[in-house]
Amino acid sequence: MSNPWQVSGKNAAALFTLKVHRGEGMALLAMDWKKGKPPDNFVGFAIEYKEPNGTQFFPLKNRLAFRKLDGTFNPNELSTRLSPIQKFRWVHFPRNADLLGAFTYQVTPVFMDSVDVLSYGDAQQVAIVLQSETFPDELNIGFARGFVSSQAFVDRYQKNGAISTLLPASAKTSLDFVPTHPDANEALAWMGFEARRLVLAVLDEAIADSTAQVRVVAYDLNEPQVVDRLVTLGSRLRIIIDNSGDHGTGSSETAAEAKLVQSAGAANVKRQKMLNLQHNKTIVVKGKKRKVLCGSTNFSWRGFYVQANNAVVLQGKKVVDLYSAAFESYWSLDPHAFGGTESAKWADLGLSDVNAQVAFSPHSPSNVLLQTIADDIASGTKSSLLYSLAFLYETPGPILDAIKKMMLSPDRFVYGISDKRVGGLDVQTPNGNVTPVFPSALGKDVPKPFSQEPTAGAVGTRMHHKFVVIDADKPSARVYLGSYNFSGAADTLNGENLLLIKNQRVATAYMIEAVRLFDHYEFRVLEDKATTGNKELVLRKPPRQAGEKPWWDTAYTDPRKIRDRELFS
Repeated sequence: MSNPWQVSGKNAAALFTLKVHRGEGMALLAMDWKKGKPPDNFVGFAIEYKEPNGTQFFPLKNRLAFRKLDGTFNPNELSTRLSPIQKFRWVHFPRNADLLGAFTYQVTPVFMDSVDVLSYGDAQQVAIVLQSETFPDELNIGFARGFVSSQAFVDRYQKNGAISTLLPASAKTSLDFVPTHPDANEALAWMGFEARRLVLAVLDEAIADSTAQVRVVAYDLNEPQVVDRLVTLGSRLRIIIDNSGDHGTGSSETAAEAKLVQSAGAANVKRQKMLNLQHNKTIVVKGKKRKVLCGSTNFSWRGFYVQANNAVVLQGKKVVDLYSAAFESYWSLDPHAFGGTESAKWADLGLSDVNAQVAFSPHSPSNVLLQTIADDIASGTKSSLLYSLAFLYETPGPILDAIKKMMLSPDRFVYGISDKRVGGLDVQTPNGNVTPVFPSALGKDVPKPFSQEPTAGAVGTRMHHKFVVIDADKPSARVYLGSYNFSGAADTLNGENLLLIKNQRVATAYMIEAVRLFDHYEFRVLEDKATTGNKELVLRKPPRQAGEKPWWDTAYTDPRKIRDRELFS
């Protein structure tokens, strides 16, 4: 049975199935052959979409193409009607995802004969609403794109200006940096995607409501649009800014502090590092509307425009009360005493349609959470585990042990990514589970037909999420997320917030984000390998010689790809 966020094609004549999953500003299309394996002359899927109330289908584009009979290939981006997708799933970002109504996706199998002539089978169609608010007036999720190093960025913006005209070279100069790229407004909106939009919208709404009181906790604070909005709030703002490490003297955070002392008053600005870091990134608005913004997105250039991040907006009196209570404890208590407060324990957020809890760090020995999360991963995962965890390489312990245990389980599906190589996880295991790592060779030469990608801004963490999705395909689906890095320091030393959301729609959104990042960086690894071998990346034709295999063969012989194909479709 379909859910509003997971809709399946109904065409019995089609040789394949189609299921479309709703993400946040994106959709995951998953296909599978109905009976047995596809024929050898099946060369992929053509994917087209029609906007709500539209009259025309637009084909998705594929940068890969078939090599021509004379050995050349078209290096230009082609319609998937001519250059089909040779995968059993695809993540699509509609240009106007916020349009009211349903988007219609049409997927068609493509076949090729012995002289390279294409033909088409019966299509599947699916209509699905992609409008952004996850649960209206309760919960909304947004992601930052995190695709500075991508062909999409190159195509859209690199031709008109270097990355240095969009992003500052140093965090220390970030607060005064002014982009000079001719398409800066459009480019930054594209790069920041929904996470940036949510952060700025919450602040703009608070500014417009003269009754609103705003409480902010910031780790990084160097994005001028955010700081300017905080200045505009005047004395209605109270803010805690981290002052650990590089956030001290001479930092943008210290410069932001000086501005906010002038606008809000010295009594409303506090510097703090808890027992290690004040790592929260939260905004609490108490006014005509009661809202909280949280997640992994720092209020910084890198947080918005370089890193893969998520932001969550929660609404309701109890939500605001819980985050306000934590803020007051951070503000007034000795950090050693925070673990004894009610804020350090799991508390229900009181949402009508979503089962969600929050707990704040640092915890005391009696209410630590790290091991309970690891136990849920290791013992509670029945079907699938998808994760995107920055700094996993730095945090050996129960979470890493639990992930390794799941990777060795023959009946669990595990996909995950970290921002750097993680010992023991960067290998494919015989049961089909695999963990890619963030490729180290950013900015290397790329194989034809791709273009050189920018290297500026590449230093430092690029994948900054902190989330784990358990059993996304089941009603018991749940997500752990927040500012919490799933480490001992996050549990017992830092100021953090951790959410546990038990909801399949929310889990689906994070599942798609995990998949699109996995695919993006797995393909970058393939690019690196092709470059090393001086190869071109092209689409595969049907087998023409003895012993050749069709492009889809590994989807039916590789255990990982079999599980992938079956899980999402």
